[in-house]
Amino acid sequence: MANENARALRKRMTPQEIKLWVKLRELKAFGFHFRRQAPIDHTIVDFASFGSRLVIELDGGQHGMPEGARSDRMRDEFLRSQGFRVLRFWNSEIDRNLDGVMESILSALRHPPPDRPSAGHTPRRSLRSRGEG
Repeated sequence: MANENARALRKRMTPQEIKLWVKLRELKAFGFHFRRQAPIDHTIVDFASFGSRLVIELDGGQHGMPEGARSDRMRDEFLRSQGFRVLRFWNSEIDRNLDGVMESILSALRHPPPDRPSAGHTPRRSLRSRGEG
């Protein structure tokens, strides 16, 4: 079921998801691979690099509301429990500062947290980036 939902979401990507996806695909040349609308257990994340254990989520205005923020916290906790770091960006950041967003992503990819002794071990902290919305 999650795979079917992920396929449907890939066909209905937002303009911001499309912009970021184009840039993330360019990172293959540097050895980083991302999947879009990727299922992780019962959750579908916007973008995931399974090799780097990094999830990227793009947030619209509804994520700034109390219910959306609470849901995001729960998703982030679940993803961290699965060994992923999470980066979140507002849609407006993609529109206004895509280069800065990519710098943040590259920094996270190149500098895993110090408490991650080697690949395959679970990182214990999450990265969060939220711009002014």
